[in-house]
Amino acid sequence: MVEEEAKSLPMELSEKGGVENNGFLQNEAFDDKETDTSSQEEMPKTCIVDVDQRAMEELVLKPYAGMPKEVLLKFSSQARYRVTREILFWLIIIAAVALVCATIAIIALSPKCLDWWQASPIYQIYPRSFKDSNMDGNGDLKGIQEKLDHITYLNVKTIWLTSFYKSPLKDLGYGAEDFYDIDPMFGSMSDFENLLAAIHDRGLKVIMDLIPNHTSDKHRWFQLSRNRTGKYTDYYIWQDCALAAGSVTSPNNWVSVFGNSSWQFDDVRKQCYFHQFGKEQPDLNFRNRAVQQEIQDIIKFWLSKGIDGFSFSAVKFLLEATHLRDEPQVNKSQNPETITAYSQLYHDYTTTQVGMHDIIRSFRQTMNQFSSEPGRYRFMGSDGDEDIEATMMYYGTTFIQEADFPFNLNLINMKNLSGNSIFEAVNSWMKNMPAGKWPNWAVGSPNAARISSRIGKEYVNVINMLLLTLPGTPVTYYGEEIGMENIASENVSEDHINSDPVVTFPEKSPMQWDGKVNAGFTEGNSSWLPVNSDYQNVNVEIQMTWSNSTLSLYRELTSLRNNELPIHRGWMCYVWNDSNVFVYVRELDGLDRVFMMVLNFGQESTIDLKAIVPSLPSEATIRLSTNFSNAGKAVNTQLIKTERGEGLVLEYKTAKPVHTMAAFQGNCFVAEKACYSSAFNLLYVNC
Repeated sequence: MVEEEAKSLPMELSEKGGVENNGFLQNEAFDDKETDTSSQEEMPKTCIVDVDQRAMEELVLKPYAGMPKEVLLKFSSQARYRVTREILFWLIIIAAVALVCATIAIIALSPKCLDWWQASPIYQIYPRSFKDSNMDGNGDLKGIQEKLDHITYLNVKTIWLTSFYKSPLKDLGYGAEDFYDIDPMFGSMSDFENLLAAIHDRGLKVIMDLIPNHTSDKHRWFQLSRNRTGKYTDYYIWQDCALAAGSVTSPNNWVSVFGNSSWQFDDVRKQCYFHQFGKEQPDLNFRNRAVQQEIQDIIKFWLSKGIDGFSFSAVKFLLEATHLRDEPQVNKSQNPETITAYSQLYHDYTTTQVGMHDIIRSFRQTMNQFSSEPGRYRFMGSDGDEDIEATMMYYGTTFIQEADFPFNLNLINMKNLSGNSIFEAVNSWMKNMPAGKWPNWAVGSPNAARISSRIGKEYVNVINMLLLTLPGTPVTYYGEEIGMENIASENVSEDHINSDPVVTFPEKSPMQWDGKVNAGFTEGNSSWLPVNSDYQNVNVEIQMTWSNSTLSLYRELTSLRNNELPIHRGWMCYVWNDSNVFVYVRELDGLDRVFMMVLNFGQESTIDLKAIVPSLPSEATIRLSTNFSNAGKAVNTQLIKTERGEGLVLEYKTAKPVHTMAAFQGNCFVAEKACYSSAFNLLYVNC
């Protein structure tokens, strides 16, 4: 029976190949029996076994880990693997292309990032008055380094140092004796390098003053020029003039900024040299190419040291007319012999001459050579002109860059304080500024009375609120963050000013750090100028502990400016101004959150803003107030009341921002336009 079943299996065996066993052996006897071919009977030549070939293939050709290349290639050519592989390949290609396109689109649509000189307020330091480190009564570079934490505490990232070059300190250091050295009063070059490193270690930037128009009469160039030595002979502006009986007959009627003739006879050269400022500050001859190159070399020297920018001062005086004609009198009937004041002449031949802007552009080109490294753009500022249109020329043109901005003194030069005068000062700059340029604002400087003394203590906080919520870069003069006042001029003696010039500069009094002797400015017995008598109540240390202090409000405002996009780079639209209040909004396309500033520069006032802006919600929240107790409260926009010197930063939401309204189209400005996408949480330009 078994034998018949075996015969029925259609299995083929090789005649001499023996039996192929792919299974387990039952026992050794079977193994011996099966493999002993000599004892076996002759088997049939072929035996056919009916096996399902597909099942066998599936059993044998199943992929497994570690399979050799030959086996792998058999599977890779199969349709199910080939198609899957191609689908994955094209999905990866499509995803990569989509990612590249998205990246290009984001880059193309993203607005230009604000540079460091746009993103942060600038804090201006007069080094001699900031902090004394060696008890000699004069502030110095080490003292500034000791107080860098104060700068970061203010949320400020840019420091502006006024002149500290080696100087005889006539006009308080603005006539340099050596542009390549530090005045010993302020320290050494090593002290400067340490200060610079400490500034950069904190992520801060530093710009410094450079006044290229003139030098000190102690400068080596002048000493060589007065002796007619080589190329230095014409480094200054020399003219023949008559000297008789101790009286000099000047070449023309030009007068200096400080008054009296701008020509000074030199006993060595027997000629007169020209000076637009003090007689100890002779003007350089910028029509001499060698002089221009000297200034370029000075710029390169300090940029190589690592400074982040320059503020160029007195640049409108760089060139004078070569014809030397008399300048026109303001009062034509005045006796020419009696003209001694700068204001008595129109300065058509001694300021803003043809070619002056070419020199400034050359400064910019030199600075650009040091701006190629990513993140190391070198800022260039300049002073301006009394005429607003002439000032705007310092921005340069669309194709030729000059200053990043000329410093704006409109808020300092106001004659009277009111809501209308503030509006006029702001609007004058914004409407004249070239498209795409960046504004800036200052409310104090080393050459102007402090806010408290100029317009009153009650307006210090509201002025700071204005400064830090306007579009552009705000500039704060040291001490304004705590509301310092001028010192009384009668308190300044010759001992204090060390025989410096006739002006006493009461706005340069020492920084008030604490309530200790000399306000913490110096541990010495005295300071170069007396400390203001109010220092025990007006100082940094005590105001850090008061939640409603000028210092606390300043910090809140800088934080608001840094963190809120509408204030950082949004639109500004004037909403209302009258003799008491100035009202404007800051808003950003795509963002429904709006900030409205209601600032009182006059007397108590009540205003219905909803009548002026009908889309205004009926209520707004007070985000910040000069009266800290009001912060967080809701106000009725139909009845907003402000006291004298009070300022409010209101916050509300709206679907219809002011800058989109036809009624306000002429009242809105934006410098670096950007729009916000809430879906992607990013800024873009094509609004």
